[in-house]
Amino acid sequence: MPLVNNKVGDDCTVGTDKALPDGKTLVDSLIKVVACYRHLASCVGGCTDSLQLRDELRQTREKAQKLAVAICHHLTSHLRNKSLPEEQRKEMELLWVAFSSSLELLHVDMCKVFNVGDIFSLANPNTMVQTGIQGGGSEVAARALSLPDLNQVQSPTLPAGLESQERSTMEKEISQIDHMIDDMEMKVNVLRWMVEPRGPQYADPLSSTDSTSLALLSVDEEQPEHQPEHQPLCQRSQIFVLLLLFAVVLVIATLSVCVVFFS
Repeated sequence: MPLVNNKVGDDCTVGTDKALPDGKTLVDSLIKVVACYRHLASCVGGCTDSLQLRDELRQTREKAQKLAVAICHHLTSHLRNKSLPEEQRKEMELLWVAFSSSLELLHVDMCKVFNVGDIFSLANPNTMVQTGIQGGGSEVAARALSLPDLNQVQSPTLPAGLESQERSTMEKEISQIDHMIDDMEMKVNVLRWMVEPRGPQYADPLSSTDSTSLALLSVDEEQPEHQPEHQPLCQRSQIFVLLLLFAVVLVIATLSVCVVFFS
């Protein structure tokens, strides 16, 4: 019987241990997709804006929403588990903060694309701003979506009513993301300012540049200890200059008195 109990305990531990790396993988994927969407969103209304760009935005947005739904279900189910170990709960809270921040960034960028796309229509390409940016978006989107090439799914002309349909779809998706953010705050109460950053990226907060700056600062702090050795020489130089100035003033005063009496 003890062997059976140990096995059950080990299975539970394995289940909770597997949930953490799965959550990290999902959150990392969402961060990359959201970063890709932000990169593509910066091109809307510019000289690289096209039907292909709008299609890449749509695919990236759909990918991000699928990941967001999966992450929300995954993290919510574990953070609401009262038997979750404290150490794993802290790691899950870190993932929750990263997830909610990424979701808010996605919401902001979707609103940006929605508003800018209303100003710059694909039907009138002459209104696009000549930013000077050329290419690069398709490769980024393909890597984020794990697709070999996005240029293969490109339509040469703008279908009738596509923009209005796209705007209607985006409006619904923005509302869904907004509702998801509110629903997350209701289900899980994780205070972001109470979550402490952890991991290897925070173990050594000093980069090579910071280390150099700290070394220079330490040298500057050590210099006052050696200043007393050079301090007498500096004081002698200052005293000599003061005496020289005093002598010059005294000579000028004497000459002035002599001129007054002998004139």
